Amino acid sequence: MRNHSLVAHDLRPQVAPPTFGVEEEFFVVDPRTRRILSRAPDLLARTRMDDRLCGEFSRAQVEANSPVCGGAEDARRFLREARRELAQAAEVAGLAVVASGTAVLGDPSSVVISDGARYAEIAAHFGALRESHIVCGCHVHVGIPDRENAVLTVGHLRRWLPFLVAMSANSPFHNGRDTGHASWRTITWNRLPSAGPPPRMRSLDDHERAVRALAASGAILDRHMVYWDVRLSEHLPTLEIRVGDVAATAEEALLFAVLTRGLVSRVLTDVDRGVPVPEVPDTALRAAMWRAARDGLEGVVPDPLTGETLPAAVAMDRLLATALPGLSANGDADLAADLLDRLRRRGSGAARQRAAHARRGRLTDVVDHLVDHTLQGL
Repeated sequence: MRNHSLVAHDLRPQVAPPTFGVEEEFFVVDPRTRRILSRAPDLLARTRMDDRLCGEFSRAQVEANSPVCGGAEDARRFLREARRELAQAAEVAGLAVVASGTAVLGDPSSVVISDGARYAEIAAHFGALRESHIVCGCHVHVGIPDRENAVLTVGHLRRWLPFLVAMSANSPFHNGRDTGHASWRTITWNRLPSAGPPPRMRSLDDHERAVRALAASGAILDRHMVYWDVRLSEHLPTLEIRVGDVAATAEEALLFAVLTRGLVSRVLTDVDRGVPVPEVPDTALRAAMWRAARDGLEGVVPDPLTGETLPAAVAMDRLLATALPGLSANGDADLAADLLDRLRRRGSGAARQRAAHARRGRLTDVVDHLVDHTLQGL
């Protein structure tokens, strides 16, 4: 466990196209009851990728961290290998792993918090809010040239966060019930006082003032608890996009990663050209985030900049078109378009979970579906 501090670090110069990395979190489940289990250490003890697989806030979660990736094929290879390794180790341990943003079955409040003074301090400090940490997301790190550019990039990305929520929605069920939301992880996570969309910031000084305010209020215990949906990494030369549910399949995780990298690449060009940060109202952004979390890819997505309420298909077209210059520069344009088209035809992870439940009305079928699709493609 690192001794995190409130000290910022400079970022190294970026190369083009930007490097990137992907973090995925998974739940550990009992293959008989399909409920989450606090047995991550048993699973991890049987893996061979010790430097890339680790525990998380609770013992019901495991995490896969990719190496620095230069291109999409690097990421694709790791995503598949890590999921396969976790599934094989889980089977040996009499367990299973599932890629879902929230626990379909099992009470998150009953799981064991992982060892370590920092996790214990977080659990004690936030009380019942500790349950907000027991969700599984997909985080993408994109190399960024410096922290000043990173702050401006965050400002440009705020508009697109609801679009990314809708695309990645994969958590409709929680603790045995349908939440009525496609991404309940988004709702649960945003209960934390330092989570949600980042505030409007125009400079690194604005960023540092916002972080100091969080620390002074007790909303964070250290800088690593700045949980904004887009944040400056404190230990890597990257911008971290944290808005997505963990993807049901490795292909969807790859789509989220390359599309995010393409969007960041496009925004960096805008920043270099001096394009002003869009004036996205905080209230409109939070409302759009909620609607995207409720509807997912099968409903509507509000554009918090224009005020339009877009059918999700139109919203995805707009997102892809915006990212296209960056995708093209990175060599990912055809891949992203193909994967997004396949996702639209198959439906979001949330819609597929609900379809699995609708066949017989059994939530155990949803977990079985997730176990299978954690290793399958679109």
